[in-house]
Amino acid sequence: MKVIGIVGLPASGKSEFSKIATGMDIPVIVMGDMIRRAVSKAGLEPNDTNFGATANRLRTEGGMDAIARLCIPEIQKQSAPIVLIDGIRGDAEVALLRHHFSRFTLISIDSSFEKRLARITVRARSDDFTSSDNLRNRDEREQKWGLLNALKSADLHISNEGSLQEFSQAVHALLEQIGRDP
Repeated sequence: MKVIGIVGLPASGKSEFSKIATGMDIPVIVMGDMIRRAVSKAGLEPNDTNFGATANRLRTEGGMDAIARLCIPEIQKQSAPIVLIDGIRGDAEVALLRHHFSRFTLISIDSSFEKRLARITVRARSDDFTSSDNLRNRDEREQKWGLLNALKSADLHISNEGSLQEFSQAVHALLEQIGRDP
């Protein structure tokens, strides 16, 4: 099985990438779902503060690769030839996944701060906000988890600066190419 990891700053296009993969019948494991489950289990309100605090707690208690470790059994349950992991946030997660899956490919999604802020203001998720200061704070929080090192270690890069249609076409082409590669 080929395992593809997606890494990017908040609102860079990871969820959109995953929607496209799902449309191509590629199973998607969302790392953020592991955090959402922990927030729900703790009876906390689903917001950015609680998601961030829970992610920090999981990493403090279980190591910087704790959330990736929670995903491994979910990945192993899949029988598809390709599985996508959405939402890698750090280099420790990348190292664990590379060690565990010999056919692991990491793709970074590159998108400017301005484009990401504009997306957040319209997508209306429970953990979203509309302030540039809040986005900077979230970027900084995730960078503490090794996000910049993970971005630098990507095998492939895709830009998300244009239209949704352009991004969709690029993602589709990239996933088709990965599917063809031995």
